[in-house]
Amino acid sequence: MRICALGDLLLDVIVRLAEPLSPGADARAATRLGAGGQAANVAAWTVALGAQGRFVGKRGDDEAGRLAAAELERRGVELAGPPASGRNGVVVSLVELDGDRTMASDRGVAPELRADELDAAWFADCDWLHLAGYSLLASPIAEAAEAAAGLRSGRLSVDLSSWTLIPGSRLRERLECLRPDVVFGNEQEWRALGSDAAAPVRVVKRGARGFSVGDEDVAPFAGEVVDATGAGDALVAGFLVGGAELAREAAARCVARLGAMP
Repeated sequence: MRICALGDLLLDVIVRLAEPLSPGADARAATRLGAGGQAANVAAWTVALGAQGRFVGKRGDDEAGRLAAAELERRGVELAGPPASGRNGVVVSLVELDGDRTMASDRGVAPELRADELDAAWFADCDWLHLAGYSLLASPIAEAAEAAAGLRSGRLSVDLSSWTLIPGSRLRERLECLRPDVVFGNEQEWRALGSDAAAPVRVVKRGARGFSVGDEDVAPFAGEVVDATGAGDALVAGFLVGGAELAREAAARCVARLGAMP
């Protein structure tokens, strides 16, 4: 099986606090620097779970872009898409004491991917094309994502990505045109999209309460939550590779360690 994920390859800076922040003072923390971005995470987890992963996206030609690309390749992910003159994206994930996280994202050149920069061969042999919702919320990458969907040979999945960006966007309209086979989103994202939004398979990510697939609830594995960063991306990869049980296992592996990558 091969999964192709289109979206962002970012440099992740993850900061796990050991004590609460206090304005104007220092706080002890554990940090991690490495590749990230929703689509890149899905591709990396796909490989870790035994399938083939391909990332498609535009990345910067700066040091951040080179570091992120090199790590993704070391993880066995095939990289496709043009390097660009400019800044690669960077995301800072601040992880609280309970493992919950807040992200500050700078997408860099990623949203500049254009439809005319795509190669049909990138999508011709994929069992799944996965679109990060971020890739449907800004132009020209949104038009590139729509074009990629038209080039694919396999099924299509979409992650809603960010509830704060959905209101006022064309995401719902784009989804109605794309008609994905599976749509992933957390409860806030589904509310922002509209509870009546149709999807053949609707996966609702519920954090510490697990997730649901249609009307079926799937409970999480018990265990310590170190860092929730990337857990939803691990869940997506697991679901596409092997269904709900593998999604459950992948999410549990992800939250048990610091960082979004496997």
